[in-house]
Amino acid sequence: MRRIDAIGITIGVFAAGGLIYLVLQVVGIDGTDAGIWTQAVLVGGLVVWLLTYLFRVMSSNMTYNQQLNDYEEAVLQKRLAEMTPEELAQLQAEIEQEKADRTDK
Repeated sequence: MRRIDAIGITIGVFAAGGLIYLVLQVVGIDGTDAGIWTQAVLVGGLVVWLLTYLFRVMSSNMTYNQQLNDYEEAVLQKRLAEMTPEELAQLQAEIEQEKADRTDK
């Protein structure tokens, strides 16, 4: 996320808070109560965002992890593409041997 994106999101959250406040006042809720409900909605939104962030951290579904996995896969694909047919056959034989060793245990 770029800095301008973070600034835009921040301004959007403040604008949403102001809009919620105005809507609650138009509906007929007192200014103090509208402020309390607006804060409750914004704090609730913050808690939900925090929970989704913690879930992404615990499940390793962060942007850095995705980029690292994509890079590792690209490197392996490049190495696989550069292998000769003899090397591919040898690699396949090694993989089959490891599978056989695992099933024997």
